[in-house]
Amino acid sequence: MQQKPATTCVKIHDIIANRWSPRAINPDKPVSHGDLLALLEAARWAPSCFNDQPWRFIVCDKSTDVASWETALDTLVEKNRLWAKNAPVLMLAAAMANFTHNGKPNRSAQYDTGAASTSLCLQATALGLVVHQMGGFDAEKAHSVFGLPDDCTPMAMMAVGYQAEVDILDEDFKAAELGERVRASLDQRFYAGKWGVGIE
Repeated sequence: MQQKPATTCVKIHDIIANRWSPRAINPDKPVSHGDLLALLEAARWAPSCFNDQPWRFIVCDKSTDVASWETALDTLVEKNRLWAKNAPVLMLAAAMANFTHNGKPNRSAQYDTGAASTSLCLQATALGLVVHQMGGFDAEKAHSVFGLPDDCTPMAMMAVGYQAEVDILDEDFKAAELGERVRASLDQRFYAGKWGVGIE
């Protein structure tokens, strides 16, 4: 399998360095229910403002509920369907717009849902699974077909499974799968004391 550990300027934990988002996913290897629960448990323990836990995840496991999995797949843009069709599990991550304790707008909801999603992805890496998060889906359609309440915002679809060899992918995706992982340098995104002063 393609391994692409991050090239970092200082040492970071292997779980973080080894987490990446392949598209080559094995269609013949389901994710166990126990491992799915472990992913959700990791997300459950993410930090959130007022401990409100505004995240909601809809889990569509092809091995136990083909109809919901097909519904999830159908919300994806065509290009994502070409490879995500191999994922045994598709998940929708969504954020509740308002606080539970007072009903007021929670401007941290989407931030906190991202934190929960990251925890889920890191747990997946620890279990030998891969997760590819997607913004390429029809959020309005997902809102409708999954019956989300009005104050719930679909944030991302996730493909979850075990990595496969790159040959499973269409040619259009192989270059990205095999390409080097890149990030902007620290000083381009992280500042010391004020905007634009790159940290060293």
